[in-house]
Amino acid sequence: MIKKISFEQIRKGMYIHELCASWMSSPFWQKSFLIENQATIDKIRKAGIQEAWIDTTKGCDVLVVAENIVVAEVDPEPEVEVFAEPEPRVPYDTITPISMDAEMGRAAQIVGKSKTAVFSMFTEARMGKAIEAEQAMPLVEEIANSVMRNPGALIGLARLKTADDYTYMHSVAVCALMIALARQLKLSDNETREAGLAGLLHDIGKMAVPSDILNKPGKLTDEEFVSIKEHPGAGYEMLLEAKGVGQIALDVCLHHHEKMDGTGYPKGLKGDQISLYAKMGAVCDVYDAITSNRPYKAGWCPAESLKKMSEWARGHFDETVFQAFVRSIGIYPVGTLVKLQSGRLGVVVEQQMGKSLLLPKVRAFFSTQSMAYISPVLLDLSAPGNRDKIVSREDAITWGLKEIDRFWLGDAAGPQ
Repeated sequence: MIKKISFEQIRKGMYIHELCASWMSSPFWQKSFLIENQATIDKIRKAGIQEAWIDTTKGCDVLVVAENIVVAEVDPEPEVEVFAEPEPRVPYDTITPISMDAEMGRAAQIVGKSKTAVFSMFTEARMGKAIEAEQAMPLVEEIANSVMRNPGALIGLARLKTADDYTYMHSVAVCALMIALARQLKLSDNETREAGLAGLLHDIGKMAVPSDILNKPGKLTDEEFVSIKEHPGAGYEMLLEAKGVGQIALDVCLHHHEKMDGTGYPKGLKGDQISLYAKMGAVCDVYDAITSNRPYKAGWCPAESLKKMSEWARGHFDETVFQAFVRSIGIYPVGTLVKLQSGRLGVVVEQQMGKSLLLPKVRAFFSTQSMAYISPVLLDLSAPGNRDKIVSREDAITWGLKEIDRFWLGDAAGPQ
């Protein structure tokens, strides 16, 4: 039996069918799991989750407490700010790259903090209040430092947004993608920061679009599409009134929907009329949009998205910028399902710094020969003596696979 309970009723031995929280608010990747220890309950409490659905056929039911028994209430632990002070600004070239596993925990904290900050800033914009964008720079710095340590961690996590989180997490994702692309283009540290801020603010104009249009699950009418197309101009006007916004952020906000062939909006600019930063914004915005789940469609696989974008590149994107973008995230971005020469399916876990884009780390978990899951094994395709290699990218639906992201999330995939 599936039943909804309060946090106070949660106990060891229960089988959580689903927590009443968005994925980004949950401390776990898995939707359903057994509570095996107190540490799991502590994680739920610290996340501030108040309710959950349990399955009593797979675990314990709620305890029945006699009316004359008083149950002492335990005060929750005070919340601790993950980053009470802004991270110190250091030259990006001095930041030491680390592994995906080493960065994942910190990246998850930054993603959660970023969503809250962007939600607050965008809400104020919707209410007509002036934006103090300069306050966002410490957040941009934290995102940039994470990208320097390992771009796949934060960029991968930011892609796993829900439909409800889309508008806010899209801005966080584009910020991270802009920073990674800026470094690939060898822009200066200050230019990289400004590009990141531009990514964070590029869609602020959507706060001027009615929510029922912005979140409409079906096809937009002509009138509704006109309203959507007004968001770059609306955002530009908002940022003109904001504090701490430079020319780069203004330019990207207004022109990230321009196309190289002149068919974009709002100005119909073409070719060299579009700035480098707006060209960067166009690529990063589209990539995150098409890889994310939206109210009206499921997101595409990262590698499939790059293939589609390469087909559009000549008319839509600047080819030099697009090729740099591919190098910044890899031909097989983190989260891509691939088939190996050995007949196994696996998910790309990590790009290899300074090595071939064709030789990432892959976690194999499924045999196409036996059509069954196998014990997951991490493969470094660039390692000496490795004989396996990627032969194709695959569609999870074709193979009947679900929730494959848990295989690249590793230790972050569920309660420990």
